[in-house]
Amino acid sequence: MARFSWNKLLAVIFSVIITALHSSMAYAAEDYIRINTYIDQHPEQNSIMGKFAEIVRAPAIPITKALKRPARIAIIYPGLQTSDYWRRSQDSFEHRMRNTRTPYKLKSFFSRPSVDSALQSQQLSEALAWQPDYLVFTLDTAPQSRMIERILARGTPKLILQNITTPLQRWQTHPPFLYVGFDHAQGTRLMAEWMLNKIDHKGKYLMLYFSPGYVSQMRGDTFANEAAKHPDITQVAAYYTQGNRDKAYQATLRTLQQHPDLKMIFANSTDVALGALQALRETNRLDVLLNGWGGGESELIELQQKGLDVTVMRINDDNGIAMAEAIKLDQQSQSEHIPHIFSGDIKLLTKDQLQADINQLKRQAFRLSNIPLEAN
Repeated sequence: MARFSWNKLLAVIFSVIITALHSSMAYAAEDYIRINTYIDQHPEQNSIMGKFAEIVRAPAIPITKALKRPARIAIIYPGLQTSDYWRRSQDSFEHRMRNTRTPYKLKSFFSRPSVDSALQSQQLSEALAWQPDYLVFTLDTAPQSRMIERILARGTPKLILQNITTPLQRWQTHPPFLYVGFDHAQGTRLMAEWMLNKIDHKGKYLMLYFSPGYVSQMRGDTFANEAAKHPDITQVAAYYTQGNRDKAYQATLRTLQQHPDLKMIFANSTDVALGALQALRETNRLDVLLNGWGGGESELIELQQKGLDVTVMRINDDNGIAMAEAIKLDQQSQSEHIPHIFSGDIKLLTKDQLQADINQLKRQAFRLSNIPLEAN
């Protein structure tokens, strides 16, 4: 009689759970419109997006029309995490508002990703009570989607959705003011090509998702789809970590114990990658390929120390600048020059990258957020 394997049974059970979670979110995945498809549907956007990108990359130009009062802006960010993406976004946004001499008042709220839905709802109520002209929010989980739909139904304030560049089909009749961020799928495909080549398109890998939602779909599922094109690559485990570093650490230890021949880990965020890296260091398994996501300061340090093998670096300050320029144009009654989507540039970086290349990208990516606001 074949020997009973608890590991195999647990793997099957977990596979069923992951499949069920994905099935429960399938409607949302189908609802997202990729950028190229959106441009095909709205061809006039191609030119507007291109010209707006030039404005974002160029030095600030002060406003030419005196405004009656400062713009009131509320920001609600899941920024209590290791990644410096959200903090830098606000810093670059404020720098650009000041550099363009666009008067504004700002209220900002921070929370933890995935686990602080109730707090975010409370923050949203407080922000709306302040009656802002613009609200900057994000979309990842189902509770956030419900909050957003209530705002869109109100018609005010003007909603900027950050960290999402794929418009939702069901919101096309009453869209947000602006979708802004970086294309998660594009960045993931850049890393997938490099990582799959690195392991010669064969071997076992672990998937460390963020939380059930948009980021996991656009990053994790995109990678899984690329890996599935190669029959000799096997996903042996997948975990939702809620973006929690310790959960990623524990999942990595468990998988290494069950699959000592593991070749690769795909991490969906900075905190997840750092948790996995801690486990690899403790078990002396830095031979296992590991990625970052975003190219913030903490990832660049680990990349230079050969802890991470690869990441994609967002030209981070582009999205803060884009939000400021969109508000500036709107305040000057030039909304026809604001695109529906702004997607910033992403660059692939590996642990073998020349330090001079990394330094140049850091100067570009953090060109405003590295300057103290008091110096402006």
